[in-house]
Amino acid sequence: MRPRLQQRYIGDVLPELGTAHSIKNAMRLPRVTKVCLNMGVGKHHGDTKALGQLVDDLTAITGQKAVKALSRTSEASFKIREGMPVGIRVTLRRQRMWEFLDRFINVAAPRIRDFRGFSRQGFDARGNYSFGIGEQSIFPEVNLDKMEASQGMNITVVFENSRPDISEHALEMLGFPFERRKK
Repeated sequence: MRPRLQQRYIGDVLPELGTAHSIKNAMRLPRVTKVCLNMGVGKHHGDTKALGQLVDDLTAITGQKAVKALSRTSEASFKIREGMPVGIRVTLRRQRMWEFLDRFINVAAPRIRDFRGFSRQGFDARGNYSFGIGEQSIFPEVNLDKMEASQGMNITVVFENSRPDISEHALEMLGFPFERRKK
């Protein structure tokens, strides 16, 4: 069975995008292909307990095992040696991607304090949208009692066959919380 947000994307959003942007060929319609979550470990790169907790948090948030990103080179000014963990990442595709987007839009984003919407400036030339979150505690899957370290993350929604204006329209129709346009 398809996730709820995917059904809405196929049934409502794609036909609307086709008519609004005069795309006649169904294969030329934009598709969401993956969602990438990246968490830099920052000051926690030497603390294995906090790093393990961050991996567990990202795994709980996404429902998929998080992978440590290792340093390729040494950087003395940051006290990083080659092979040390410098980040954590997860790439979601298909059903897990749609379920994560649905939970993020409807559950996690409304829990952000003093939230006025995500910036509309995060689109690149191919229509991919990137934005950041200040801390992982907005997700209900994170156990706040066990949380050793609070860390932000970057999330990228990757589109295929898209432009920034089309991607923005698609995400808006899915209910993504963008900031209001200035008059």
